[in-house]
Amino acid sequence: MTRIKRGYIARRRRTKIRLFASSFRGARSRLTRTINQQKIRALVSAHQDRGRQKRDFRRLWITRINAVIRDNKVYYNYNRLIHNLYKKHLLLNRKILAQIAILNRNCFYMISNEILK
Repeated sequence: MTRIKRGYIARRRRTKIRLFASSFRGARSRLTRTINQQKIRALVSAHQDRGRQKRDFRRLWITRINAVIRDNKVYYNYNRLIHNLYKKHLLLNRKILAQIAILNRNCFYMISNEILK
């Protein structure tokens, strides 16, 4: 019986996974089974951290807005500012408000005065 040579498909799949794990340390970048496990963990962590990143940035924007508000007694607190923004139909999201509060405080004061009227 003649010898049958294995195809290249499995090897190609393994090298593709190895390229993904090339930056990992130790056996996690060398052993195929360990690479597969680590790849799954890495992708799960990446998925979770995308959601966590959105939460973290929102917290940062809220903290910045609140700090500027309380610093110069522009308004009482963040909660009342946002509530009155919605009542006056001035729909600015927290990201934009935080940028205005940090970079251009005069504009932020004008917005808060518009709310107070």
